[in-house]
Amino acid sequence: MPRTPKDDLTASARHSGVRRAFVASLTGTALEWYDFAVYSAAAALVFGDLFFPSEDPLTGTLLAFSTYAVGYVSRPLGGFVFGRLGDVIGRKRVLMATLVLIGAATFLIGVLPAYSTVGVAAPIALVVLRFAQGVGVGGEWGGAVLLSSEFGDPRRRGFYASAAQVGPPAGNLLANGVLAALGALLTEAQFESWGWRVAFLLSGALVAFGLWVRAKLEETPVFKAMEAEHSRPEAPIREVLTTQPRALLAAILCRVGPDVLYAMFTVFVLTYATKELGMSRGSALAAVLIGSTLQVFLMPLAGALSDRVNRRVLYGGAAVASAVWPFVFFPMIGGGSWLPLAAGVVVGLVIHCCLYGPQAAFIAEQFSPRLRYTGSSLAYTLAGIIGGAVAPLLFTTLLSVYGTWVPLAAYIAVASAVSLAGVCLGRDPEAAVDEDVALAAPKARTAVDATRTH
Repeated sequence: MPRTPKDDLTASARHSGVRRAFVASLTGTALEWYDFAVYSAAAALVFGDLFFPSEDPLTGTLLAFSTYAVGYVSRPLGGFVFGRLGDVIGRKRVLMATLVLIGAATFLIGVLPAYSTVGVAAPIALVVLRFAQGVGVGGEWGGAVLLSSEFGDPRRRGFYASAAQVGPPAGNLLANGVLAALGALLTEAQFESWGWRVAFLLSGALVAFGLWVRAKLEETPVFKAMEAEHSRPEAPIREVLTTQPRALLAAILCRVGPDVLYAMFTVFVLTYATKELGMSRGSALAAVLIGSTLQVFLMPLAGALSDRVNRRVLYGGAAVASAVWPFVFFPMIGGGSWLPLAAGVVVGLVIHCCLYGPQAAFIAEQFSPRLRYTGSSLAYTLAGIIGGAVAPLLFTTLLSVYGTWVPLAAYIAVASAVSLAGVCLGRDPEAAVDEDVALAAPKARTAVDATRTH
């Protein structure tokens, strides 16, 4: 049957919706990691003196980092609350709410009075706002993945879902760029007085852009079909825990290795290069920035590659590579030269791309469409606590106790083995299921509109 102008118009509208969903997904996760990086820097540089004054500067810094950990601990609450709502009231509504929550909390940190002005109310408010950030982040990731992947072709889920995975390197680059610009334009006294606040206030612009993009989106076709068929779950958390425990366990385990690997090659490598190898912080940071820049482009490529080959095979192979590479990386940088460090970091982050790029699709497809938001959010937030949240602390402790890189590499290898176990527990994608649901979307719109009319 020949194509008609109506068919072309429909196809054009569908592609436009996919593009908007991709941008909307990337924007939200980029904001999340922008906040993550800015807060981490501020906690190390200024929060100790401003919000936790103490005669011992180290004590103030440790207290400041405790608020950083609060952002991880609160994520499961966001996963429980917003994950459930995403499967009940829809992806779009929840993603609008999480974006506002994250952005508002970050903006308010930027105008928060210091301890010298309001006393103990200052650190209490900082902890509350950091907690709110974590809750929003806990509900953001699962929805961002579904927003882009449920609009796109199920057989290209790896590529479309990778929009959420581009957020970390994009957010880190944006945060480091803003901080570098402020450092170049301001004196140290100006930065500590008010300059750091600018980086937090800029999140308001990101939120405004993200809301503008997301407001133009319709609900995803998958949720529309669920709504029309009255198949939305009433108790999605209970259903995930009772009917899909293996899927949840696989999704949690697969995240541990990539989180630990990322913590090594973007965070702890700075400490190791400067403290153990005597390199300048600027040269170490340059190596990380090169790798992060490459990740922005490699992440969607890795997601697309997982659509062409078996996703579990790619993920499993990358998990093995991530277990082996640290045993090569640490000896090769032992001389303290910058080029081996940069090459080693780049290879480590390329391996991370082969894990993290397909990860969003792998996690989402472990769950049935009606429980995807809840299942993905729970997996993401719970794995974050045992993976990324504790990794920098464990790296520091292991190096302090043993004084050698071997336990660090062994820790990464164990985390990679955990992810490999998750891949083995997981299942291959069933694109036909999503295609059946997506085909029901036109009927869904008709049925819903008819219900609202009457």
